[in-house]
Amino acid sequence: MPEPALPRPSATVLLLRDGARGLEVLMVERHHEIDFVAGALVFPGGRVDEADASPALGARCAGVATLPAEQRALRVAAIRETFEEAGVLLARRRGSPDLIDAEALRGIEARHRSALLAGDVTLAEVAEREDLELACDCLVPFAHWITPLFMPKRFDTWFYLVEAPPDQVALHDGHESVDSLWITPEGADAERSAGRRSIIFPTLLNLRKLGRAGSVAEAFAAARREPIVTVLPRVEQRGDTPTMVLPAGAGYEVVEAPLSEVS
Repeated sequence: MPEPALPRPSATVLLLRDGARGLEVLMVERHHEIDFVAGALVFPGGRVDEADASPALGARCAGVATLPAEQRALRVAAIRETFEEAGVLLARRRGSPDLIDAEALRGIEARHRSALLAGDVTLAEVAEREDLELACDCLVPFAHWITPLFMPKRFDTWFYLVEAPPDQVALHDGHESVDSLWITPEGADAERSAGRRSIIFPTLLNLRKLGRAGSVAEAFAAARREPIVTVLPRVEQRGDTPTMVLPAGAGYEVVEAPLSEVS
């Protein structure tokens, strides 16, 4: 039997706001020709790049002084992916207590977003040129999932909650993501049930976990209060049925489900 593929470190952001319908989260639709969860409704995110661990960014990341280097790189990747995929930049001008506003964002986006997407510039270079501090202190860990051992492509993914900056307008990149929407967790689940949207298993369970909160404040309070239990799903036989099993203490309403339903 071949060795399991090594999981790639990655980060995902649940960008939250209090909307007219209650707690809303930003979701993007993956491009239908992309090689991973094509066409699915997902949270912005992606794998950690080598440049995300750049020592040059260490002095430009707020709230990471006591964190290991890999945890800092995850938060940097979360901020970079949120900017690339959703056009929201979680950063401050150095010395300012406030996240950048919409006017500042428009200039930074015009100068750097396309180059960042193309890999022609790193986030460290953008931060240096624009004198930015990355607001890693705004990210609150929410969940930690590792792709099952039998999957050919695996990820070691941290999910983070972030309150959306009130005057930045989220907009998908048009490349990896072809649509974006603010939606309640219940609304996203209903879209999936009606067959109008595709949502993969980890995203669905995290939507339902998020949906227990009625506001941004409640979601953050719960995330800070509840311990993070790593979810590495395993497959066990239940009679003739291969079944995906999750750790009971991870805080999800589902502990096991037939593998056919998960797929």
